[in-house]
Amino acid sequence: MSTWILLRGWMRERGHWGAFPGALEEALPGARAVALDLPGNGVHHDRPSPTRPADLVAHLRAELADLGLQPPYQVLALSLGGMVAAAWAEAHPEEMAGCVFVNTSFGNVSAPHRRMRPRAWPLAARFLFVRKPGEREELIFRLTSRLGTPPPGLIETWTAIRQSRPVRLSNAWRQLLAAARLRAPSVLSVPTLLLASAGDGLVDPRCSEALARRWGCPLAVHPWAGHDLPLDDGAWVLERIRQWMEATDPWAPPFLG
Repeated sequence: MSTWILLRGWMRERGHWGAFPGALEEALPGARAVALDLPGNGVHHDRPSPTRPADLVAHLRAELADLGLQPPYQVLALSLGGMVAAAWAEAHPEEMAGCVFVNTSFGNVSAPHRRMRPRAWPLAARFLFVRKPGEREELIFRLTSRLGTPPPGLIETWTAIRQSRPVRLSNAWRQLLAAARLRAPSVLSVPTLLLASAGDGLVDPRCSEALARRWGCPLAVHPWAGHDLPLDDGAWVLERIRQWMEATDPWAPPFLG
């Protein structure tokens, strides 16, 4: 039995994985998927979001201990979640069997205009002024997906999540501050796979390419998907992970298709 820890990004929570955790367990025999929330999001939406990376890592480790789940873990983390997971892997590599980072970036590796593409700024600015939850979720979908039309019921599900577990504006800013403080390690001693989306309208896939060169690990780039790669093509994500786990050398640097 391998335990897969799933982490989402800025202002998002375990509910936004949808059916993906179950698909992961079906695709990877013996896997157990456990989605966690960062403080300030999801079940912890009423708590202040830590601005120190070490506190974010400590929260995750404490929650897993409370759940009685022992390391080593496999970690699949998206965007900000990947940044936190990298800090975790650097501080406690013995707790990690492997890491998969999806569309993540770091300020000490990539320029600001690549970490958030300029063409995304107008939509992101509109997000600050939209008050209706449904309209906010539609904006997020446009920012993070390349599916064109939302899957049936998706916006309604996301809206219900926002209404039942709202993220405070102060926590949104605190998470941005934490993201600014997170730095990519020079070296990772944990087997790592990077996944990126060529169609990501938020984060330039060259951010993942820079990390692949820094860490000497494999990178697979999806040809059209957006920032929320597990939403746009979860089957592709799982197939890339399966191939990587079956590889003789998980550090083999050639890019995967």
